[in-house]
Amino acid sequence: MNRAPLSPAAKRRWAIVYKVFQYTICILLALLSIFPFVIMIVNATRSSDQIQHHALSLIPSHYMMNNMKVLTTKTFHPIRGFFNSAIISVCATALCVYFSTLTAYSIVAYDWKFKKAFFTMIMCVLMIPAQVSSIGFYQFMYKIHLTNNFLPLILPVIAAPATVFFMRQYMIPALPMEIVQSARIDGAGEFRTFNQIVLPMCKPGMATQAIFIFVQKWNDLFLPMILLTEKNKWTMPMMVSQLSGDMYKTEYGAVYLGLLLTVLPIFVIYFMLSKYIIAGVALGGVKE
Repeated sequence: MNRAPLSPAAKRRWAIVYKVFQYTICILLALLSIFPFVIMIVNATRSSDQIQHHALSLIPSHYMMNNMKVLTTKTFHPIRGFFNSAIISVCATALCVYFSTLTAYSIVAYDWKFKKAFFTMIMCVLMIPAQVSSIGFYQFMYKIHLTNNFLPLILPVIAAPATVFFMRQYMIPALPMEIVQSARIDGAGEFRTFNQIVLPMCKPGMATQAIFIFVQKWNDLFLPMILLTEKNKWTMPMMVSQLSGDMYKTEYGAVYLGLLLTVLPIFVIYFMLSKYIIAGVALGGVKE
């Protein structure tokens, strides 16, 4: 038995119901994503006793300044930690994004004899965990006297196989080679073509990778703990890892405040670069 077709009014009602359902699901998922950060912010204003013995609360307390005093007495120096982490993260992100994009451009834009073998080697290196080479890397840095130095944490990220792979996959559909060939015909050099034409067209992909790399380097704890032993070179994650307290008492409010101070720059970088990601998605949506 065939059903009668829905009237236009019924179709509109079902469309409204479906849209309300979609928005409800999106709002719930957004709240679930934000909830841990809200708890971290609220706990940064509470005392250790409130966190341990009272129920979970969404109302801020008035112990933030006390928690800050506790932080400053536990070898935690926020300004120095921010400065050290910013030097490592910003320099590593800039170098990694630029040279990885340059490497990916060489794979996409040029035809040379060992291109496939070179890309295969990059993929093989991508499969090797970084922890496997950490011992040899530390021994090498120790022999050339680069321990307690930021350079071993910055320069190696120039060769980032994951970023090269992502930028190659991004360039294949997004980079029209006709524009590159036109620039060559007009007499532009290869580096000028790359810096003035290719880089602006790859901003969305570069912004995405910049967020990932910055977050990774800002939160990196393993290599800095191995290479940096002087306290004036400690990064923010290293300082937070020292906030576990003594054998008698752990100040959880101070720990949450330290975590909050560590996370804040990540939010800033994301909101600064998210517009490029949205622009890239919109551009891909209208591209033929």
